[in-house]
Amino acid sequence: MDYNSKIYVAGHRGMVGSAIVRNLKEKGYNNIISKEFDELNLISQMDVEEFFENEKPEYVFLAAAKVGGIFANSTFPAEFIYDNLMIEANVINTAYKNNVKKLLFLGSSCIYPKFAPQPMKEEYLLTGTLETTNEAYAIAKITGIELCKFYRRQYGCDFISVMPTNLYGINDNFDLETSHVLPALLRKFHEAKINNEKEVVMWGTGKPKREFLYVDDLADACIYLMENYSDESHLNIGTGVDVEIIELANIIKNIVGYKGDIVNDLTKPDGTPRKLLDVSKLNATGWKHQITLQEGIKKVYDWYLTTNNIRK
Repeated sequence: MDYNSKIYVAGHRGMVGSAIVRNLKEKGYNNIISKEFDELNLISQMDVEEFFENEKPEYVFLAAAKVGGIFANSTFPAEFIYDNLMIEANVINTAYKNNVKKLLFLGSSCIYPKFAPQPMKEEYLLTGTLETTNEAYAIAKITGIELCKFYRRQYGCDFISVMPTNLYGINDNFDLETSHVLPALLRKFHEAKINNEKEVVMWGTGKPKREFLYVDDLADACIYLMENYSDESHLNIGTGVDVEIIELANIIKNIVGYKGDIVNDLTKPDGTPRKLLDVSKLNATGWKHQITLQEGIKKVYDWYLTTNNIRK
């Protein structure tokens, strides 16, 4: 890409897409295309084809997706698989038909088998049973990877896929029914603090381990790989370090300044026991994350307070 290249960021309003736009602008790219949902419905093949024919983007970051936590994934599986399949198929196929120079597709670490060896290497894909609580979403994301791979094989398209670990950051979703664990806990601890509640309830045992990557680090990796990576194999993006959920909860509790107790709701599921990505291939390309978990959570909490006009 050069600074005047026409770059389309699909999903620019989401946490990932907005971070990619921020990073592109910081690096000096000045021809970024984005469309609101009421202007472009990516689930509609006709809308997507019309957009590509009119705009002719040269590079595409496919960050648009229907996302959510355990509750949302297990409650609305049909919507998660349908919406994501349609978005991926429409954008990837239409990018091919309009001679897009390069496309980067963002998947998710939930594509790997539930009991995959840890840390999870790229080659573990499709070697075992998926976690049932997000199976529909995982199948859709696996399909996106395969689409990029086979369009590359058959048509020579320079389409690549990356698999981020669990993400958090500015513009995250803090809805308690649909959010992921980190923003949900941050909101719970903050509200418990201002309401002087004696305890915060946390789903499950707190024993599962998770890896967390600040979204601006992910955006930096995506732009780096768009410029420096070209292969049909997807590439993991993460920190290579994980923590128990109970440890995460205590980090957030301390940052928020909550003084009460943490109570485990053992009627709720834990999800996958561990999801740590092997990032050795990524690091070998020359990229490594920069933002620590504590530093990132502090940034998110400050943003959350500022956005909602809340004082600490």
